[in-house]
Amino acid sequence: MVSAFLNAFRTPDLRKKILFTLGIVVLLRLGSTIPTPNVNASAIRACATDATSGESAGVYSMINMFSGGALLHLSIFALGVMPYITSSIVLQLLTVVIPRLETLKKEGGSGQQKITQYTRWLTIVLAVLQATSFTMLAVNGNLFTTCSRDIVYSNGVFPIIVMILTMTAGTSIIMWFGELITDRGVGNGMSVIIFTQIAARFPASMWGIRNGQPDPNRGLLVMLLVIAVGLLVMAGVVFVEQAQRRIPVQYAKRMVGNRLLGGSSTYIPLKVNQAGVIPVIFASSILYLPVLFTMFSSTGKVAEWISTNLATGTGLWYNMVFFVLIVFFAYFYVSITFNPVEISDNMKKYGGFIPGIRAGKPTEDYLSYVLSRLTAPGALYLGIISLIPSVAILLFNADQNFPFGGTSLLIMVGVGLDTVKQIESQLHQRHYEGFLK
Repeated sequence: MVSAFLNAFRTPDLRKKILFTLGIVVLLRLGSTIPTPNVNASAIRACATDATSGESAGVYSMINMFSGGALLHLSIFALGVMPYITSSIVLQLLTVVIPRLETLKKEGGSGQQKITQYTRWLTIVLAVLQATSFTMLAVNGNLFTTCSRDIVYSNGVFPIIVMILTMTAGTSIIMWFGELITDRGVGNGMSVIIFTQIAARFPASMWGIRNGQPDPNRGLLVMLLVIAVGLLVMAGVVFVEQAQRRIPVQYAKRMVGNRLLGGSSTYIPLKVNQAGVIPVIFASSILYLPVLFTMFSSTGKVAEWISTNLATGTGLWYNMVFFVLIVFFAYFYVSITFNPVEISDNMKKYGGFIPGIRAGKPTEDYLSYVLSRLTAPGALYLGIISLIPSVAILLFNADQNFPFGGTSLLIMVGVGLDTVKQIESQLHQRHYEGFLK
């Protein structure tokens, strides 16, 4: 693997892409530390430290999940990728409901560009709404309920507008960074950004596990044990992510002019976890909404129930809702990304068939049956992995930001595997050995 890594840097084009991606990541982390104008940096830093270590740590870790710590410090990149993720979810849901969007999706590249443009505009709208919400919470002193410090210098209209515009512009820059990485770098841009924001919290999370023990020596031992167990879990996640069911496809021979073509055999690879990390991200985003509701309306029976059962990030109700949402979104996402009817029609058009299965409707039913059988263990696997942080909190006295489990582990492994595969494919094009031997 070391030699393959060196080969990647010896290839000029690939070296430029890797260095370009790393440069964008550095700029992203730099922007996550620059406070928004009118924000008292020292005061908000102290309030954020108190909030993440107190009884309300679950609430703040939920709203801070995809910002890498930038949200609680109201930096220029405070909103992170959440507006883009939310707009992507909304557009994918509307694609199933609105015929016009479904038609655009089937038009290929031009239609996808139009949907991408809609996603950008919706991202800006959501960014304005979220920036306004968090700015007003900060101005009114409701962003940190346990902190009485003044985290903004002025409550005037102009400073507030500047804060809103700055955070909205930060979201636009993050969206632009993601598209730059996709076009000129390595990997999917938004996935790499999410990976970066989650990985940025990793050292502090591990150190929190160590400090959570009364004895420093015992805390160090527990931290090393957590790392060892986490690496084993990560190896298991990699194994499941690579697992797939290969459905054989045979193509009949046919005459084209004076030539006999066809007769080849191939297969359709169906992964056990066909949906990847998308269901976990979707479920986390949905649970992010009631947490925001409690921040705006902290009184009433509904807000009290949400604060007690959902906003903590732990507990029976939270884990049950999270598990059910993951299973639902796993089936939902697979159903809109894998179309057995379209695949069956394409196979029939080019003379392909599955051995023992008739072309047409029987092939469609067979693919749907296999896909549903594969999605069941894949969805359960995602749900079980998502419960690891709750177990870690009970066993190791970890905090809400426990890195080896749930959303963080799945995203880091999934994005890491996709990025390595892209590098490997480019190495193979140049007759080098890849990362995965």
